[in-house]
Amino acid sequence: MPLALGVDSSTQSCKVVVVDADTGSVVRSGRAAHPDGTSVDPEAWWLAMQAAIVEAGGLDDVAAWSIGGQQHGLVALDASGEVVRDALLWNDVRSAGAAEDLIAEFGAARLATRSGLVPVASFTITKLRWLRDHEPANASRVAAVALPHDWLTWRLRGFGPARTSPRGPVLDELVTDRSDASGTGYWNPATGEYDRELLIAALGHDVVLPRVLAPFGSTTDASGRRVGAGAGDNAGAALGLGAEPGDAIVSIGTSGTVSAISREPIFDASGTVAGFADATGNFLPLVATLNAARVLDVTASLLGVSHEEFGVLALEATPGSGGLTMLPYFEGERTPNLPDATASLTGMTLASTTRPNLARAAVEGMLGGLGAGLDALRALGIPLERALLIGGGAQSEAVRRIAPAVLGLPVEVPAPGEYVALGAARQAVLALEAAAVA
Repeated sequence: MPLALGVDSSTQSCKVVVVDADTGSVVRSGRAAHPDGTSVDPEAWWLAMQAAIVEAGGLDDVAAWSIGGQQHGLVALDASGEVVRDALLWNDVRSAGAAEDLIAEFGAARLATRSGLVPVASFTITKLRWLRDHEPANASRVAAVALPHDWLTWRLRGFGPARTSPRGPVLDELVTDRSDASGTGYWNPATGEYDRELLIAALGHDVVLPRVLAPFGSTTDASGRRVGAGAGDNAGAALGLGAEPGDAIVSIGTSGTVSAISREPIFDASGTVAGFADATGNFLPLVATLNAARVLDVTASLLGVSHEEFGVLALEATPGSGGLTMLPYFEGERTPNLPDATASLTGMTLASTTRPNLARAAVEGMLGGLGAGLDALRALGIPLERALLIGGGAQSEAVRRIAPAVLGLPVEVPAPGEYVALGAARQAVLALEAAAVA
């Protein structure tokens, strides 16, 4: 019974699963927390991953492993393999102005054609431009740029800072996969190549970038284990779910995402849909929202009820919430790109302003933002046949029952699971099988 290990190094924590490679069943697992904040020392991720792996029984009997992780975060390395500054995470919005500058210089349509993306503060390219403009001394030290899962893979393979790592700071040993590369803003999903001109326009000089492994390609660690290419978190979840063309994956977590499997690359000059790649050789067009499960959290808190009681209240109201409408931009919004927007509640009358209507308006407002994402995918000709509802918000009975009408699709709710880590484990298994055939 060969074992494979999968990691999900997310914004909030690191989750590890060890699976039976023959059956895919989880045989053990581990977890460790990450620090809060939008700017984090990557060493905290490394320590958390080591702790989670130990809790999951270690690597000694594991034949292959792979790491999925939060997308877009900037891990800048100097020539000795040291991290130049704390990593800027996907949800760090200080580079919004840098995104506007890049669009002004190249044009949205041209950027979408060359990278699949129109820059917003989330993407790595904007963080590099911010670094160049605001921390030029740090920018000048950068010799390599990695993403969170790239850097963790490099470290677990035995590479890293010259002072601490047994295999040394061999920057050319950085590897990634096409899904995470597609979220940088300087990789072309149609050609599969880095766009060095865009990289240099952002940072000011060329650097080492991770080698992009083929789908289910692999490398090895210091002990000879197969190491999968890894994946961005959305692609990892899609792989873990077994999503296929026709499926829409609607994730309701800290943020909300709507994605679909496409056989062709997607280019959206409006910037609403990001033209990501997936982990299998297909593509993963995606719409992201900032306001998802926390809309339910804040409304339940306002009503002074538990999440379960909140769901009961929401289902007491009729569709449309008696005319009460919530626009849930509590933290600004990414889609549409309104970083300074605020939430609003309209349609308030003596009749409509009830606790059940407020609860349902929160659910309908949150789902409405995700439904707009589905509409954006449809407008690009992507066929959608069902929605797979995942994430913490999907565990709400009210969300599950209200979703089909708001999303306009049949809804399936897979059993709760660590789908990013499971996707990474599945990737490790497939890499092991591919290596055996070769």
